[in-house]
Amino acid sequence: MTITETASPNFDERALPITMIVLHYTGMADAASALARLCDPAAKVSAHYMIDEDGTVHRLVAEDKRAWHAGAARWGRIEDVNSASIGIELVNPGHEFGYRPFPDAQIDALIALTGEIKERYAITRGNVVGHSDIAPRRKQDPGELFPWHRLSRLRLALPRPTRNLMDPMWTDAGFLIALERFGYDVTDKLAAVVAFQRRYRPELIDGEIDGECRSILLALLLPKPQGDD
Repeated sequence: MTITETASPNFDERALPITMIVLHYTGMADAASALARLCDPAAKVSAHYMIDEDGTVHRLVAEDKRAWHAGAARWGRIEDVNSASIGIELVNPGHEFGYRPFPDAQIDALIALTGEIKERYAITRGNVVGHSDIAPRRKQDPGELFPWHRLSRLRLALPRPTRNLMDPMWTDAGFLIALERFGYDVTDKLAAVVAFQRRYRPELIDGEIDGECRSILLALLLPKPQGDD
């Protein structure tokens, strides 16, 4: 994998060890605009890597530094997500500018990069997350078109459970307790459910807690969730 060095000045020092990978989309009209913003001192945003649609990988911030990609976010007990994570931006116009599928070349490059990072820091599958997972009230990326199944089949992310599903019949309050245990910030209940669905049941994102959502979440909380066949 060839990496193009495109330095961003937007970083500071980490306060936590690296235990997460956070995936984003750029949400801008084109790659040039996104790269310019991620390298603009006035914007005060950055990521460690940006991957163009043709698979070109730009390294913007050294991995040992704290890039500014997550914003106000939380995953489990981690509140300074920027300090604990590697941020990867995928060039895509996003929901605002014409959201579209991610090209194979882009995902191929992401798989190679994620595999290296995950192995380098012994990051668990459950800590490879999307921006909407860690900031459900604010973010939708990388969105319902992102092919999580391609990563999960290589054990680079958790799968969507499909085998031996069983509805635990939790109340809505019980589901939210389980969802928080899994990692989500459930302060905004609807946003948390929508974020969960966007990741694990993207064909129906309605914010309703139903038997399928309960079954998927229960399976994810078990030691070895199975799916994404």
